[in-house]
Amino acid sequence: MKNPVLGGVLAILGVVALVLIYSSAFVVYQTQQALVLRLGEPLAPVTRPGLHWKVPFIDSVVYLDNRILDLENPSQEVIASDQKRLVVDAFARYRITEPLRFYQSVGTVQNANSRLSAVLNSALRRVLGENTFTTLVRDQREALMRQIGEQVNREAASFGISVVDVRIRRADLPEANSQAVFQRMQTERQREAAEIRAQGSEAAQRLRARAEREATIVIAEANSKGEQLRGEGDAERNSIFADAFGRDPDFFTFYRSMQAYEASLKPGDTRLLVSPDSSFFRYFQDPLGGGPRTPPAASPAAPAGAN
Repeated sequence: MKNPVLGGVLAILGVVALVLIYSSAFVVYQTQQALVLRLGEPLAPVTRPGLHWKVPFIDSVVYLDNRILDLENPSQEVIASDQKRLVVDAFARYRITEPLRFYQSVGTVQNANSRLSAVLNSALRRVLGENTFTTLVRDQREALMRQIGEQVNREAASFGISVVDVRIRRADLPEANSQAVFQRMQTERQREAAEIRAQGSEAAQRLRARAEREATIVIAEANSKGEQLRGEGDAERNSIFADAFGRDPDFFTFYRSMQAYEASLKPGDTRLLVSPDSSFFRYFQDPLGGGPRTPPAASPAAPAGAN
């Protein structure tokens, strides 16, 4: 039969061994790096993931993040070189590259964010204060962010930190200044629009005046040509009438009298006060037109009188 005392001692020794083994081992994950402290004094950092060992009850382990960390910087006002006040919203991304220096200089990520935020604000004011608003917003934004990142990285190296990137999320005028700039831009655009409209109205007036002048010239030329053709037509008509009168004076006189009757004796409102023995009614008295006749020399004027 086994000795129960010996069994108890072995059990206690087993438990102590397990406790010692558990206290001696620690695990470093892929996203971590560890720093072993022996009685408060840091030893060489552990950057290789896996199972590692330490002296139990004497060594302690501080875990640090091995991933890229974010620094959200609050918005701040910066005065550019052209004396314009800017509201700048920037952020940074960094990584802990030297765990021992990081632990000795800042200790924790929270302290690192606080120290790095001050460095970032200082770099923003220093770089943006040497450039104009237009340079930051439009012309050289990438170059300025790169310059700020270099300055922050140079100062953050003393913390065991490597700055991966610095970005300006927004850089704009304060709200009151933005409204004033907007009003000024709006007024300028309205002035330009009014000027363009005035130039358009002036051009339209010139085109309209030119068109009216050309239309007047065309109409005048057409009227002149028409009067000329009408005069030529009247002359030719009178010539035809004169020729017809010369060939058969009696028929021509009869024809012109018929036209005169038709034009003067229209039904409805015709009123004549003429002597019955007037030569105008000679064809009513004599079908052959006996009585006074119009002299041949006056015959060309008859068509005009009839019309």
